[in-house]
Amino acid sequence: MVEGSMTQGAGQGPAVRTETLRDFRVPVTEPAARTASAGPYGAAPGYGGYPAYYVDGVPSVPVQPDHTAAAASAPAPAPTPAPVRVPALAMAEAPQEDPGEGEFEGYTPTRRDLPIIGRGGPGDTVQVQYVPQDASTAGPGPLYVVGDVHGYLDELVRELQAQGLIDAERNWSAGNARLWFLGDFTDRGPDGIGVIDLVMRLSAEAAAAGGYCKALMGNHELLLIGAKRFGDTPVNSGAGTATFQAAWLLNGGQRADMERLQDVHLQWMSRLDAAVLEEDHLLLHSDTTAYLDYGDSIEDVNDTIHELLNRNDADITWDLFRKFTKRFAFRDEESGPQAVRELLGTYGGSRVVHGHSPIPYLLGEVGTEDGDESRGPEAVDGPHVYAEGLAIAMDGGVTMAGKLLVVRLPLNG
Repeated sequence: MVEGSMTQGAGQGPAVRTETLRDFRVPVTEPAARTASAGPYGAAPGYGGYPAYYVDGVPSVPVQPDHTAAAASAPAPAPTPAPVRVPALAMAEAPQEDPGEGEFEGYTPTRRDLPIIGRGGPGDTVQVQYVPQDASTAGPGPLYVVGDVHGYLDELVRELQAQGLIDAERNWSAGNARLWFLGDFTDRGPDGIGVIDLVMRLSAEAAAAGGYCKALMGNHELLLIGAKRFGDTPVNSGAGTATFQAAWLLNGGQRADMERLQDVHLQWMSRLDAAVLEEDHLLLHSDTTAYLDYGDSIEDVNDTIHELLNRNDADITWDLFRKFTKRFAFRDEESGPQAVRELLGTYGGSRVVHGHSPIPYLLGEVGTEDGDESRGPEAVDGPHVYAEGLAIAMDGGVTMAGKLLVVRLPLNG
């Protein structure tokens, strides 16, 4: 984290600047070479490579300068805003689904907002049209949340389009709307990296249009980070020796995702926050009280988790993963509402909104995430409100033939 003014990336023009209290900058270095001996799946160890820019948690949007207008001798009419350029991130297919639920199931989100990441190569960009916001419509737009995606890119696109958040070309079309993803972008489904690439691009497009697209860290983000960083390094699981790579594969890790995983994705995931308070809704990934172990405020929780991840320690990262894989803290009729109230009393808000535990699990309608029973997942058509109305579950069980949920808050009723 660097306090102070923004810098420019290689080959980019001046950045559009908004008032802010702090900026975040990742130093620009050359991408690390990838070799077969560099680490698990041939990935070069460590991070580095790609510049990421933030302005108060919102991407700073580089705009190409208009040199012809500057050279004109007479005043010219107000120019049409130049297109914003953000990196083009490749999307590809990935293989089969999770072989089954295991001991290490579940993952958690976090906040530090989505970066604009440049690769420094000429032409390696896509165009995002900047849409100025009318002063009469200034202020926050409608708020939407997205449950666990788990690599189901086509389903995500379909639901975002149904809500009018993206158009037929998968570009942001919702103006100043606010969109929060609750984590778990990868594993089990066919295209986890494609999901991350889409969310990163939408964050830039939404910011340019006056809205935002942000994300929390899920336990599957922690698992993927651990699998990439530590591979087969033994860790103390609390029930013997384990490895991140084995846990990742057990929980639906897709080898095609690992092959396409780049430093830019790791940097993005590692900066996500674990919790946020948005319009009186406490947004979390996991239905657990483990957040209380990391601080008495949302800022403390997020800062502590970031600091722990930055230690690059396998056992510490495993402990984070293990704690945010816990679930069902709000489900019991007697203790559940009290658990929610403890979180709300500490961090604020009047309702918790979470992913992580599929709604069919919460309803007791299926026994495993393989969906091996005849009823349950297909019946999910919206979020599940429970714990005396204090909790909203958003994981519709897309991995179990359920529904990927994209919902506008607050809920009616």
